[in-house]
Amino acid sequence: MAQSTETTDWVSRFADEVIEESERRAGDKAASPATAPVVVVASGLSPSGPIHLGNLREVMTPHLVADEIRRRGYQVRHLISWDDYDRYRKVPAGVPGVDDSWAEHIGKPLTSVPAPKGSAHPNWAEHFKSAMIESLAELGVEFDGISQTRQYTTGVYREQILHAMRHRGDIDAILDQYRTKKAPPKQKQQKPLDEAELEAAEGSGAAAEDDGSFGTAGYFPYKPYCGNCEKDLTTVTAYDDDSTELTYVCDSCGFSETVRLNEFNRGKLVWKVDWPMRWAYEGVVFEPSGVDHSSPGSSFQVGGQIVGIFGGKQPIGPMYAFVGISGMAKMSSSKGGVPTPADALQIMEPQLLRWLYARRRPNQSFKIAFDQEIQRLYDEWDKLDAKVADESALPADVAAHSRAVRTAGGELPRTPRPLPYRTLASVADITAGHQDQALRILSELDPGNPIGSLDEARPRYDKAEAWINTHVPADQRTIVRDEPDAELLKSLDEASQNSLRLLLDGLADHWSLDGLTHLVYGVPKVQAGFPADATPKELPPEIKTAQRTFFALLYHLLVGRDTGPRLPTLLLAVGQERVRALLGE
Repeated sequence: MAQSTETTDWVSRFADEVIEESERRAGDKAASPATAPVVVVASGLSPSGPIHLGNLREVMTPHLVADEIRRRGYQVRHLISWDDYDRYRKVPAGVPGVDDSWAEHIGKPLTSVPAPKGSAHPNWAEHFKSAMIESLAELGVEFDGISQTRQYTTGVYREQILHAMRHRGDIDAILDQYRTKKAPPKQKQQKPLDEAELEAAEGSGAAAEDDGSFGTAGYFPYKPYCGNCEKDLTTVTAYDDDSTELTYVCDSCGFSETVRLNEFNRGKLVWKVDWPMRWAYEGVVFEPSGVDHSSPGSSFQVGGQIVGIFGGKQPIGPMYAFVGISGMAKMSSSKGGVPTPADALQIMEPQLLRWLYARRRPNQSFKIAFDQEIQRLYDEWDKLDAKVADESALPADVAAHSRAVRTAGGELPRTPRPLPYRTLASVADITAGHQDQALRILSELDPGNPIGSLDEARPRYDKAEAWINTHVPADQRTIVRDEPDAELLKSLDEASQNSLRLLLDGLADHWSLDGLTHLVYGVPKVQAGFPADATPKELPPEIKTAQRTFFALLYHLLVGRDTGPRLPTLLLAVGQERVRALLGE
């Protein structure tokens, strides 16, 4: 029975629709989930280069829906079609081990292109597939992978290819309806796409919007790869439906041959025909698509008509919006393009990354942070975690949290002691890789319940350390002074000297994260004649100004800058003895 759309999240609503559609196609409603037909959802990924975080939405959207259906007791297949038999279109910029010489392979299948230099993988496609497969495992995504190279080169789609060739006139007529239409006016963007979003837009689809080829013999929805140079720069010049004899000429090297298509396995259907053919062949009920595949005349819309030629139905297919990136400017230029799931998982736990995709409807865009914003995102996540624990979170937020921390197969591994990410980042920054120092500081955060091993804070600590090391510019790293700033200390007026004395006098009794927080915020209050625990409502606005001035003084004396990590964390990291020395005691 469908759940109320007023109390469920977008994943549950799609799960309701997919189950109903699957049962409708089977002809009747199953008595129970156990007797229902296997529900098929699908994703398509082209390993033409690094598979980025925009492409991940192509996987996470059906994964979340499939997982919800699985939780309800149904059998589900989440297919990922690796479009590794697509043509190699261009040499992507900034890929280590790749230079301009790879341009000679443009037009070949991705599985016939050499892997980047130094790769352990046999070809280009396997190199980029492997990185994505590792990330999907860490994210808890269960799927059945299908290599389109294998499907085509072993003849799995032979009957579908012959069928498409017999019905090429029908396919051409459908496509022609859209070829003659003027392109719709471009929708006004709410704001211009940034560089990362433009890159994501360019690579968000599984393949280019290929229609097919025209030659003297007419239209054909099939492209052979050349038997001489392996490229798809070919034109079909003759085809006989009865004998299936096909003749083509290569526009690149001039090679020509005649083959029997009923035994020939070196070619593929063009994209706008290939995609709906697969919907019918696999019985796909749910598959999302990017905005580039969902616009009028594009492959999803046209596929909805072509799929009938193959005896199938178009899947439920929500359009998904782009995924933006913040902090790209700080990323190494050697990375090239948009960051990948592996890049994100280097600096954030799988739960946080899953949550970012789960909490937004597919048609809502969002950004993944590689800059300082990641600290705020983690704060938001930890607050949600606490609300879920004390049962004060809203139902939709509870659902998104549940989808982030577990799948139908169980809980994802998590950090035993999830200390605040910004605190861990500050500690990693200050200690510069010295784990014994990091443990000392972390053990002092909560003296009543001290952390006994860094393993208790892992993997979150390792993610925060990786963020500091790879995404915080060198000029923003924290370097504690070796010697006191004698000149600054000598120039201080009486009020500033008194503020330092109040802080130093309270250090020993407040040596914990909470205690030092209370102390550093309380010093300006006490100096102004207020209790240290006075609330903001009880204080005049001038106190905030005094606090900022006091904090800036401490940063200058400790790290020689106006700002730095949160002062309580910084003080703990520096240690009492060194703090006293740098503050002039």
